[in-house]
Amino acid sequence: MLEIFDVGFSLMSNNKLDEVFTLRKETFKDRLDWTVNCINGMEFDEYDNEHTTYLLGVKEGKIICSVRFIEIKHPNMITGTFFSYFDGLNIPEGNYIESSRFFVDRDRVRNLIGTRNPACLTLFLAMINYARKCHYDGILTIVSHPMLTLLKRSGWRISIIQQGLSEKQEKIYLLHLPTDDESRYALIERITQITDAEPEQLKTLPLLVPLA
Repeated sequence: MLEIFDVGFSLMSNNKLDEVFTLRKETFKDRLDWTVNCINGMEFDEYDNEHTTYLLGVKEGKIICSVRFIEIKHPNMITGTFFSYFDGLNIPEGNYIESSRFFVDRDRVRNLIGTRNPACLTLFLAMINYARKCHYDGILTIVSHPMLTLLKRSGWRISIIQQGLSEKQEKIYLLHLPTDDESRYALIERITQITDAEPEQLKTLPLLVPLA
């Protein structure tokens, strides 16, 4: 069983925070070589605070995937870290949340689930379910070109708001991730094809996905 649930920063145990931050260091520093701050084998920043909510994907008690949410009205990576990477950043008005630090740990997924797994798609779906549950207008995020391609292939009806350049002079994109029925059903359909989940049980949060 794969479970994905939401938890606020202030309610996270120190052990779980350390686990998330360690996995983030392995993903964003070791594998992707991003310019991130790492201390004692962990990656975290000023946006990991009381305004933060995490989605955690857990299999057999181990975190295999996660994403970070911050309401756009609070300090976040779009209005902070990434702002200078765009020429006059145009942030839509509305009740949005920002997502960042999306990762799926390849080694843990391979060992605990296998090569044909729903972790990434299920985390995408959990993002939609969370935003809908909390009545947000949608999700805003900044992604690399490979992540843009992954999102498009998932069936999520994303839209590009603006394009910028990272510190490595690579294209990055400010995206709107909608929470519409069509996007949700597209993800649900793909997940049910590779798991034993029924469509109705995928419309909630926490998400419990029986694996095929």
